[in-house]
Amino acid sequence: MVKQFVSPIMLALAMTSAHNAGAQTQTSDSLIRFDMKRSATVTAAGCLPHATSRVSVKSLGEIEIMSVSATGLPPNTGFDLFVIQLPNAPFGLSWYQGDMQSDSQGRAQGTFIGRFNEETFIVAPGTGVAPVVHNTDAAANPQTAPVHTFHVGLWFNSPAEALAAGCPNTVTPFNGEHHAGIQALATNGFTPTNGPLRQLKP
Repeated sequence: MVKQFVSPIMLALAMTSAHNAGAQTQTSDSLIRFDMKRSATVTAAGCLPHATSRVSVKSLGEIEIMSVSATGLPPNTGFDLFVIQLPNAPFGLSWYQGDMQSDSQGRAQGTFIGRFNEETFIVAPGTGVAPVVHNTDAAANPQTAPVHTFHVGLWFNSPAEALAAGCPNTVTPFNGEHHAGIQALATNGFTPTNGPLRQLKP
């Protein structure tokens, strides 16, 4: 599992931002809050009946801090967070943010630093060679015009952990080793082209 590093300075900024954001509304010029709900796969399988997540994104001008708090997860289980194009399969272009680990009570928290606003996008002006780190990696990228990625999703870190939680043990590429489990939570309360990150203006 790839581990996330957040510097002490960034953690201090995150704590300050969270404190200052306490009295703000659902959406402001520099803060948005939204929910992730059970994914379509989890819902269809009837597992994780109480899983939910609250997400806030705070703009600091040149960067954003995304804070994710989830409950109702299986205890002591690994998860992986992605910013994605579509909330449900086939998910579209997806960007790996980092890991989250639930505690003995099924609660997990994560802090992620990057660009999470209306301008969040992926672009590939042309096709070029790509490093092959794992045997499932592509050796070249597909060409694409800018594609905005306004949704967020959380995946089981492994098929075995999903199975232990009573969910399908389907293998997906959504972790650092490209051998993850199914999507657990997603911003599927929003339409495909109006994911929550679109609400935050740069």
